[in-house]
Amino acid sequence: MAVNLNQAPAAGSRRRLGTSMSEINVTPLVDVMLVLLIIFMVTAPMMQSGIGINLPQAETESAPAEEGLTLTITADGYIHLGESVININLLERRLQEYFYNKTRKIIYIRADRNLNYGQLIQVLDIVKKSGIEVVGLVTEPLEKPAAKKRTG
Repeated sequence: MAVNLNQAPAAGSRRRLGTSMSEINVTPLVDVMLVLLIIFMVTAPMMQSGIGINLPQAETESAPAEEGLTLTITADGYIHLGESVININLLERRLQEYFYNKTRKIIYIRADRNLNYGQLIQVLDIVKKSGIEVVGLVTEPLEKPAAKKRTG
């Protein structure tokens, strides 16, 4: 007696022991991925903000950001290098230490719009003395006024 393995079992007959029909339930995986996506969407904007300052606005679009160090200057003149507050007298040495073995020396300055202009120039001068090649000034996009609704 010969058995054809390619033939479907007859209606009402039981499946052979060697074959199994399994399906992967992806619903839990999709649920977890959606939760992770929501968490990422909520936390991503908070990652950049860090120190609360009012950035100046600009009409031009920002250039794509390269990886670099972020220096924040608050309205009251405090300088934050990364997450730590630093004295302006130590800034040049700290910048030189940070960029000692770096091939690309890039720094982004986030200065509050209410900061004294002289303080910003003083920090830019120190950055230049430190040998940093690229300095980016971080701004916010210009808020466009809402269009007036026509009534008539």
